Amino acid sequence: MSKKSKRQTRKVIPQTAIEPTIASVNTPKQPSFNPDYSYVKKDLRRIGILVSSFVIVLVVLTFFLR
Repeated sequence: MSKKSKRQTRKVIPQTAIEPTIASVNTPKQPSFNPDYSYVKKDLRRIGILVSSFVIVLVVLTFFLR
């Protein structure tokens, strides 16, 4: 003889009977995030120009200081 299970079965609730959740009803639409990084591009360009000019100066100095 098998033992009887004390586990109860769940009742299935139809999808139409479930009320919408609070999160889906009250969630406001957020504006899209569109940051302006033009100042970063300018700074990176300036840093690149400075680095390349320093490297050129160092290469030229190695020819004269040998």
